[in-house]
Amino acid sequence: MRVSEFDSSDEEDGGDEESYTPLQISWLSLSVVDCSQFLGICSLPGCRYKDIRRNLEKDVGELCAHGVQDVFVLCERAELVRYRVPCLLECYTRSGLSVHHLPFPDGGAPELHHCIRILDELQHCLHTQRRIVIHCYGGLGRSGLIAACLLLQLSVSMTPAKAIEILRELRGSGAIQTVKQYNFLHEFREKIATYQETKESRASERCVSR
Repeated sequence: MRVSEFDSSDEEDGGDEESYTPLQISWLSLSVVDCSQFLGICSLPGCRYKDIRRNLEKDVGELCAHGVQDVFVLCERAELVRYRVPCLLECYTRSGLSVHHLPFPDGGAPELHHCIRILDELQHCLHTQRRIVIHCYGGLGRSGLIAACLLLQLSVSMTPAKAIEILRELRGSGAIQTVKQYNFLHEFREKIATYQETKESRASERCVSR
C-alpha cells in the first residue's frame, strides 16, 4: 500500500504472522554530513507476528547481531502496550543494549527542549563510536523527523528539503509523515537559534545580577 506524502501516523501494516523474516534495519550513512558513523532506523521489533514473545527475542537478537549498542525508543509506553510489546525496554536491557526511552506522540513533533535532549544523546553516542538504532512504530514519522533534525544539526549546508529527500530514499515516501513534522523540520534551525539566544541572555542576566 502506498503511503501518501502526509499520512496521519507512522503505523505500517503487519507482516506475515506465520513465518519469521529478519528485522529490517535501514542504515543512514552520515557521510553526507561529514561523519563516518551510521544511524540505524527500524520499525517496532516483535509486533509483526502473533507469537510476540518468540519473535521479539529474535528481533532483539538481530539488533545485537548487527552490533547495535544503543537503542533510541520514541514510542510512548501506552503504544508498547497497545502493540503487545510492553516488556520491550526490559528485553533490550536484558540483552545488554543501552536504552534511551525518549517518547513523543505518534504523528507529532517533540517539544524543542525534548528534541534537543534526543539529539544531544544521539551525538554523544556518535562521538563515542557507539552503534545506534532509533525506532518509533513504523520507523517513518518520528524516527524520520529525528534523523532529519540530526542531519540539519551536523551540517550547516544541509537543507530541510534535502534531509527529507535522503530519509525518503532510505525509508520510503512515508518518512516525515505529517504537516506538523514537516513544519517542525523547516522551522528547526530558527527555533534552535532563538532557544540558544534566550539561553545565553538568561545566563548573562544571572551573571549581572551577581
